[in-house]
Amino acid sequence: MLCFSTLCVYLLMLLKPVLTFNFTENIEVLVFLPQNNSYLFSHTRVAPAILYAQRRLQADAQLSGFRFNIHFEKSDCVNDALFALVDRSCEQKPDLILGPVCEYEAAAVVRLASHWNIPVISAGALAAAFSNKNSEFSHLTRIAPSYVKMAETFTAMFEHFSWKSALLLYEDDKEERNCFFTLEGIYHMMPDFNIKTYAFSQGERLDTDDILHNIHETEVVIMCMGADRIREVMLAAHRRQMTNGSYMFFNVDLFNASSYGDGSWKRGDKYDNDAKQAYASLNTVTLLRTVKPEFEDFSMEMKTSTRKAGFHECDDCGSVNMFVEGFHDAMLLYAIALHEAMKNGYSKKNGTEITSHMWNRTFEGIAGQVSIDVNGDRNGDFSLMTMTNVKAGTYEVVANYFGTNGTFQLLPAFSSDHFTLKERFKQHAEIPDQSCGLGVSALTGVIVGGVLGAAMLITFYFFRKNYRITIERRTHSEECDTGKHRQLREDSIRSNLSA
Repeated sequence: MLCFSTLCVYLLMLLKPVLTFNFTENIEVLVFLPQNNSYLFSHTRVAPAILYAQRRLQADAQLSGFRFNIHFEKSDCVNDALFALVDRSCEQKPDLILGPVCEYEAAAVVRLASHWNIPVISAGALAAAFSNKNSEFSHLTRIAPSYVKMAETFTAMFEHFSWKSALLLYEDDKEERNCFFTLEGIYHMMPDFNIKTYAFSQGERLDTDDILHNIHETEVVIMCMGADRIREVMLAAHRRQMTNGSYMFFNVDLFNASSYGDGSWKRGDKYDNDAKQAYASLNTVTLLRTVKPEFEDFSMEMKTSTRKAGFHECDDCGSVNMFVEGFHDAMLLYAIALHEAMKNGYSKKNGTEITSHMWNRTFEGIAGQVSIDVNGDRNGDFSLMTMTNVKAGTYEVVANYFGTNGTFQLLPAFSSDHFTLKERFKQHAEIPDQSCGLGVSALTGVIVGGVLGAAMLITFYFFRKNYRITIERRTHSEECDTGKHRQLREDSIRSNLSA
């Protein structure tokens, strides 16, 4: 028996290196980020998060054998990323591509990468078209919730509150078209509802009269535009008494919700008080923020990295947003998928196999659990914000939507009355019966008949008088060409018939 136990221990020691599957591999990572800090996914903001993930993976006992060589390239949301990918691939193709974020630039890069069998993970490329992974976007994994995932929140709300119609109101810059793609997701997700669209170009004067005319014909208004334009629309609606609960107003702001809550109505002008009252009817849909202790450390590290790098001209570059989180988690997701693929005998060059291991799975990200669906798109969790203190003008999260199971979580601050459409037109009060026995309808008929009769008598009088004057003029006229006047009268008759 002792010999048998010793033999088992010996066999387990021999098999241990095989069971742990510790691989050693160099991974070439190509990252596309813009240098312009006006983008929330600029190099200054996102690069520290990717390097943080790199250090984290090096400290992981199971994944430490992967040596990630990270190469940053410039993205301009037009063609820079595509050109850089082609130039680099002449010498050596990357094993992984992170980004680009902008839709048009991402489309070109993902098409080429899919053709070359290279996995692409992006915290962008959120437009509805990227949901089609059958061919040209087959190697794309979206680590941030797409606009279609956001639209599921509105679908759930429409069904819950029995809303039937909506106006999608957005500002179109005709270049990156972020608001167009944002509301396009809603349009595609809600074919069973009466959905209309209204777009205006960036920089053009806002025709609030025309906008309000279009709003009159719907129940819900969903907006995507700059903060000043939102305020202009809400003030105009408030002046027309459209913010009294007869319409639902929503603003979609997935990336920077703090600018729309707790004072977004305030400009220090004479309209502040009206704007605060108007914003009491404005609801904001944004990403759900979850916080865990590890996230706090990560957030502090991002601020420290930005400060050490000397980016003093960018005050908020150390803030963590969806893109910063997403690109960090992209590194973790790829490492997990690569490890599984290699464990099954595949190499790092088998992009199709690695991509398949990234889809339909859940893993622990920097801010909480990350769930990727069977189509390679992240399931999204979203929050609904509403002004809960009108006197102070402050917002609060009143409900959360969880995309994984499609459920709503109503928080204590939620008010069903706030989301219930009120009647737009009050019924006319009934006229008391003071007609000495005649009903209201009979009395109305008598009055209308009397008015019409009087009008006909007056018309007949003036017609007869005019006819007599005409006959007298004809009698005393000394016309020579009677044929000419007959023709004129015939023409006049034809004109009257035509009219």
